[in-house]
Amino acid sequence: MDAPLQFADIAEPRPAKEGLETAYAAINAALDRGEREAALADWDRLRRRYDTWSALVHLRFAQDTTDPAAKADRDYADALSPEAAELEIALKRRLLVDAADVAGIVGDHALRLWETDVTTFDPAIKPDLEEESRVSARYTELLASAKLAFNGQTLNLAGLGPYAEDPDRETRYQAEKTRWGFFEANAAVLDEIYDQLVKLRTGMARKLGYKTFTPLGYKLLRRVDYGPDDVARYREQVAEHVVPLVARLLEARRVENGWDRLRFWDEALIDPAGNPKPIGDHDVLVEQAQAMFDGMDPRLASFYRVMTAGGFMDLKNRPGKAGGGFCTSFPTAGVPFIFANFNGTNNDIGVFTHEMGHAFQNWESRHQPGVDYLWPTMEAAEIHSMGLEFLTFPGIGKLVGEASADRFRRMHLIGALAFLPYGVCVDHFQHEVYANPDASPADRHAMWQRLEKIYLPRADYGDIGFLLKGGRWQAKPHIYGSPFYYIDYTLAQCCAMQFWVRSRQDYPATLEAYVQLCGRGGSAPFQDLVRSAGLVSPFAPGALADVVREAEAVLGV
Repeated sequence: MDAPLQFADIAEPRPAKEGLETAYAAINAALDRGEREAALADWDRLRRRYDTWSALVHLRFAQDTTDPAAKADRDYADALSPEAAELEIALKRRLLVDAADVAGIVGDHALRLWETDVTTFDPAIKPDLEEESRVSARYTELLASAKLAFNGQTLNLAGLGPYAEDPDRETRYQAEKTRWGFFEANAAVLDEIYDQLVKLRTGMARKLGYKTFTPLGYKLLRRVDYGPDDVARYREQVAEHVVPLVARLLEARRVENGWDRLRFWDEALIDPAGNPKPIGDHDVLVEQAQAMFDGMDPRLASFYRVMTAGGFMDLKNRPGKAGGGFCTSFPTAGVPFIFANFNGTNNDIGVFTHEMGHAFQNWESRHQPGVDYLWPTMEAAEIHSMGLEFLTFPGIGKLVGEASADRFRRMHLIGALAFLPYGVCVDHFQHEVYANPDASPADRHAMWQRLEKIYLPRADYGDIGFLLKGGRWQAKPHIYGSPFYYIDYTLAQCCAMQFWVRSRQDYPATLEAYVQLCGRGGSAPFQDLVRSAGLVSPFAPGALADVVREAEAVLGV
């Protein structure tokens, strides 16, 4: 393998609208001269450079949301993005005129993606797109600004994480009261931000000829082989097969702990002995992960060395840093970047292995012929991330200690199952929101409360007022910044758990199928990628039933 690139060495000059227009004019001129292959190659290089610059800008903002220069750069990128999109869509429209000839160069799937893309943009929505980015950034900044007094400390939202799963029940309760007190204090602003986003998105959809935002939302996610009806049937499978299982798991936990009722603040404590924690701090976890990957596969092991040696991870929690975790990439370099907020809980391991799955896929598919194929659509991408969470099970003792490995595996499986009803509740909520864009904030909270009764019937919020009023969804950034994205995690979880079932029978063959799937990147639609790995589409009848049966046997419920 080549000497690893250093993250500090990656740089792209700030593009300007005029420079982009000149570059696209040159590409169009090459097409006029019949130089199709050269024009497409130039365009691919241009897109890689632009995407690398944009990724760097948004990463630096996430690393410090209080940095005025980083915020100014993000504002500039958000303003330029609609201009770049207009140029890109215009070129895609031109190329689609000669689709048969272009397909021989870029592949049929790229054309299918472009056909979807051209229905999502018109110059008339450029101001709306810029405003949408600005309003979404307000939500990110608001959550990152949290300064919470707890246990004699000042913490951000991520810093509360260890206390939310503390073995002491009163500590958990106070942590959740503190967390949701922040949201209660900012309830009016949260409602205002979301109301603006819903109306902006609905307005853009209508300008593009859609009755509601929902079909536009699906097209923006480049979903070319399924639609809302398929997703609705999948939600029904979760309600039928998973919700009852989760109810039995929660009841067993209540009995095991001797509680009269299982409250919301008890749900995060899955293991009565205390959720297994990482074996050490950030530095220990990063070092031990190398030993884990060394024992799994030489391709994973060597890739992880690239990430650590090149500085392609930012995992420590700190004030002003955006919450959550994500993986981004720099197409000019071919090396991805992992962003997270370690807080000393098992969530560190979940987020780390999850984002490593994304990163490994991007690395394995870096030689795909065009930028459209470097990443798959998001529901397929989440198979790589959630799949790796399960495929690290044999070596997870390196991260939690061998004595806690079995407890961690059981905890993770229970958490994965419990996540499915919540994930589809988030999705169903968004479908209702965008079907009723003129609903009031109070109406939206009522929608959430009604859907909780279907998917989360055991949720008991005690006296936490904000949750009792249907506010739980407002802590989920995807609802604000990435509409309709969240179902992708649940679709992928269905596939990842199939990998888990297979790995229990033949781990080497399952890992090889996983690596091969990563290498395919985004070269095919979601369901084709699923089938190529020998998995069953989540939309197929009974896709969840087999997984649930295996989980029931393993968990003894």
